[in-house]
Order: sequence, then structure tokens, then C-alpha cells
Amino acid sequence: MRKVAILIDGGYFLKRLPTVFKQADPADPESVAFALRRLIASHLKSHNRIEKLPHERALLYRSFFYDAKPYLGKEHRPVSGTAIDYARTAEATFRLALHEKLRRMSHMAVRLGEVRRERGWILREAVQKKLLKGQITVADLTDDDFTPGLRQKAVDMRIGTDIASLTLKRQVDTIILVAGDSDFVPASKLARREGVKVVLDPLWRNVAPELFEHIDGLRSGFPKPGTAAANQPENHEDVE
Repeated sequence: MRKVAILIDGGYFLKRLPTVFKQADPADPESVAFALRRLIASHLKSHNRIEKLPHERALLYRSFFYDAKPYLGKEHRPVSGTAIDYARTAEATFRLALHEKLRRMSHMAVRLGEVRRERGWILREAVQKKLLKGQITVADLTDDDFTPGLRQKAVDMRIGTDIASLTLKRQVDTIILVAGDSDFVPASKLARREGVKVVLDPLWRNVAPELFEHIDGLRSGFPKPGTAAANQPENHEDVE
């Protein structure tokens, strides 16, 4: 029996969700989980249709959702000095609830990196330009002009490790990767050398031409935004 693994870059998926699946509420864990189930089912249906296996259907080995644990530290805002507890923010509450929801999904593995505080507060680029041009002064700065120096760690590494493990242990025949950058290329090369097909779903964003030599197909699990089919979430389209 042929098996498929679907690897989803969670941060990228959440950014693209409002564009590719307007029926979903990207701030509601239940709605996001529903969208993920639609995406997974669509990819399996599309894969079996395209492969046209004569005597068998490819089955889902497992889906993997990669994200980072939310930052839960406490800080003080740079200008006002007021305290902020990141554990109580809407983003942290949403991420924790989503991870717990996905852990309960059948054939779903949640792989989490972490978010670390690497720097202090960072002045936004647009504000920096105004400051340097003399359009504003330091006295004009507010808390909203700064972003926290947080950085996501170990998510891409986990994607690469799982691709290598799935390949070398011969656990799947095809890997469908839902992602939007080229960090997967080294692991993709390994998988393809070992005979595993790698299909990329960039969720309808353009990819660099040089990436095509490192994948076996480009396919979307959601209909193209702006088309009539996009209002029917049970449908899917292949990327042309």
C-alpha cells in the first residue's frame, strides 16, 4: 500500500489562510483545524486522481504541523514602561489552543520549535526612516513604533529531520510539503535521490523558478483564490 505524508509549515499556513480559504476564521482554533482537514483530504483526493494507481489507493501515513510554542515571558514596553504578559495575549492563547486541538486530530503530529527573546525592542523600519529624515524626534516615539526582538527557532530543522526520517525509513512514497520558502531544498534532494516523490503546495504563491528542479510537482490543496471554486471548500485545483 502506497502512503503519503503531508508536512505543513504552520506559520506559513496561518498567514496564507485568509487568502486561500476565506471560509475559515484564522483566529479560531476549531475553524483552522477544519481548514487543515479540508486541505489534507483535498491533497489525498488529488494525489490518487493524478497518480491513477491501478490496484490501490495511496493512504495518509500522517500529517505533520510545524509551529513554535508561543513566547510566554513578561516584559515592559519600551516607551511607557507598562508591563506586558505574553502568556495572556490573544496570540499565545490562540496558538496554545490550536496546538492542543491538532494533537487530538487523527493521524496528526504536532512538531513545535520555540520562540526566544534574542534582542530588546526593535524600532520599526518605517519609523527609523522618519527619524533619520528628521520628520519625527525621539520624543515622538510610542510603544507601537517598536516590535519585540523575538525569533522562532528549530521549526525548519524539524521539517528537514522528518523528511529525512520518512525517507530513510521507507515510511512513505510521497511527501507533500505545504510551505513557501526554499529551506526545504536540502531535505528534498535527499528524498528524491532515495526515490520518494516531493510535491510542493505553496498555497498559490509564486515560487522561485530554480525550485522546480528540486520537486516532483506543484499542486494546491485549495482552489485558486478569486475563482468560483474557491467558494466550495470540498473542491481542489492543481497549480498550473
